[in-house]
Amino acid sequence: MTKDTSSSRSESSSRFAGESAENTTATRAEKQSADSDVYGRIAALRKEIDYHTHRYYVLDDPAISDAAFDSLMRELKKLEEEHPEFASSASPTQRVGGAVSSQFSPVVHEQRMYSLDNAMSFDELEAWMDRVEQAFGSFVPLVCELKIDGSSLALTYQDGYLVKAATRGDGTTGEDVTVNVRTVSDIPLTLFDEGRAQIAPSASAVEVRGEIYMSKTSFEALNQQALSEKKNTFANPRNAAAGSLRQKDPAVTAERELATFMYAIARDSAIQAKGQFELLQWLKACGFHVNPDVCLCSSRKEVIAFCKQCLERRADLPYEIDGVVVKVNDFALQHELGYTARAPRWAIAYKFPPEEKTTLLRDITIQVGRTGALTPVAELNPVLVAGSTVSRATLHNEDEIKRKDLRIGDTVIVRKAGDVIPEILSAIPSLRPSDAKPWHMPKICPSCGSEIVREEGEAAYRCVAIDCPAQAHERLIHWASRGALDIEGMGEEIIARLLSLGLVKDVSDYYSLTFEALENLDMDRVTVHGEPIRLGATVAKKLMAAIEESKTRSLARVVFGLGIRHVGKTLAETIVKRYPSMTSLKAATVEDLALIDGVGQIIAESIFAFFRTEDNLRVIARLADAGVTMESAAEESTVPQSLQGLTFVLTGSLVETGMTRDEAASRLKAFGAKVSSSVSKKTSFVICGEAAGSKRLKAEELGVPLLNERDLVTLLETGIPPQVSTGDASVGLGLDV
Repeated sequence: MTKDTSSSRSESSSRFAGESAENTTATRAEKQSADSDVYGRIAALRKEIDYHTHRYYVLDDPAISDAAFDSLMRELKKLEEEHPEFASSASPTQRVGGAVSSQFSPVVHEQRMYSLDNAMSFDELEAWMDRVEQAFGSFVPLVCELKIDGSSLALTYQDGYLVKAATRGDGTTGEDVTVNVRTVSDIPLTLFDEGRAQIAPSASAVEVRGEIYMSKTSFEALNQQALSEKKNTFANPRNAAAGSLRQKDPAVTAERELATFMYAIARDSAIQAKGQFELLQWLKACGFHVNPDVCLCSSRKEVIAFCKQCLERRADLPYEIDGVVVKVNDFALQHELGYTARAPRWAIAYKFPPEEKTTLLRDITIQVGRTGALTPVAELNPVLVAGSTVSRATLHNEDEIKRKDLRIGDTVIVRKAGDVIPEILSAIPSLRPSDAKPWHMPKICPSCGSEIVREEGEAAYRCVAIDCPAQAHERLIHWASRGALDIEGMGEEIIARLLSLGLVKDVSDYYSLTFEALENLDMDRVTVHGEPIRLGATVAKKLMAAIEESKTRSLARVVFGLGIRHVGKTLAETIVKRYPSMTSLKAATVEDLALIDGVGQIIAESIFAFFRTEDNLRVIARLADAGVTMESAAEESTVPQSLQGLTFVLTGSLVETGMTRDEAASRLKAFGAKVSSSVSKKTSFVICGEAAGSKRLKAEELGVPLLNERDLVTLLETGIPPQVSTGDASVGLGLDV
């Protein structure tokens, strides 16, 4: 008899299945509990690390030791590696490293990032406050903040999380640097709850703005490291910050010790703050680094006093500043004033006067120019002035050295004219050592040993040798420069090697160079293995193409490129209008040349003499044989000459239009205008871009009307000159209120 076991098997299976289900449920519950514990620990660690990061980098008030902080970071990193399902881009572990980016994508700003108009003196600052006061009938509170000399940055937060970081770019579109910005320690990846609570419910995203910079100490350390590794150094902390932000490898950015100060928001309607001062408090509540040097001023006197105080403290600050930004505090009043085409009317940047430093005058050397002029150059102990290291400064001529009584070994006062060009103001006689040496102009050219002469009525000495190597070097550089024949890639180092190896002697030799000669050009450097470094095929190919392209440049550029004494780019264009071929120009007499507007007797004699020199004629003949332009293109202009008889001067950077000054000048000339490099009573208008300096001041002194970039755009679109009342020296620069 067979025993029926099916029911017992079924019962057994059911029992085991029930036990298995119970075990699975228990295991799942245990896992969920464990996961919850892990996530809770990760979340707690992230919050704790963010808190201590803020204390350390923003408040400069660490609450725990570096070792304790590192221990927390290591624990968090380990947990995230073991539990990748809990990974988050907002984690503090994501600040360092990241994938290498091949390019920076364009980012359109939520609202345009405008430039600021500048006040170059307290008088100009007072004039701006006058205009604001006139707009509202009385003084309105103003906020003063330090103008950090760094690189502008826009940060976008979605639901409190950092999702995008962008450079300023052209003000409308910047570059996406999000991956790199995540490595900057004082930028919160998540906004603090206190700040998030003040964001309007309708604003899911906010764009905050500020400046990313590098401290003086970090800048010096970075350059010292570059020198030790035989790499190029940065000119100033601003360039170092901008360059570090745009690294393709975010790990490099992370090493650069960048820092930020935030001070603005794209749309003030997104938050509860009603003015600039409240905005700064909100930014702090969000976890941003906000500069503590800020003043809410209730009088003009307070504004001026704050600016003076900041100027006195400038050298003692750990970072570079170049002025004070003054803003109308009330957002509603800001909206009433609005914007010009390039800048807000409710803010202005008071720019500090040129910074002065003292240093040692080690030596005075001679630089020989392309026309043979000998210019004395001061060799200085390197000193940081207005954000960049100065080690040389032009002394102009022997008379200038005598006038300032400069001696080798003197302690001298150095500044940058217009915060750009280094110059020596004076020596300090009380610090003069007993062995200080007076300087005298050498009797012969230091480059070729030829005789030097000083012509009557001139301050400069000149080398009279046609074959002087220094002059040849400068002429070759000038010919290849952007304003002349623009041979892209033909830099000073390559030119120096071509000259020293005898491959070029004059500008016509550029057009005899072969691909093989350039490819095998010995650059007088070796690899780590001691092998000579050569130019190579890639660079040689690009240079050959650039040389060929240069043949098509205009006759005016060719005339300018020849380096005729006293003939600049603008004058070359004027000359070519009168003499549209090299043949006709060579045949011109002194009398005919002197009749050209802007030439005169001295320049006419210089041009005439140039075309009577056999070596110069030989060079021109070889250029013609090579196919370089020798005649102006016969084109009938369809542009109305509506600006004929008007003289314009361009100053500052044309940020708003995106044009270079040369491009703007060319377009003005197309309407028949004359564009000059200096301001005089004959100037019709001065067009002021960003950081317009001494030329703007000169125009105001002479009563010459000023135009801004908005006026320039209108001018180039219509060709119609602005209507100016007598004595009106501020066209386009008023508040229009």
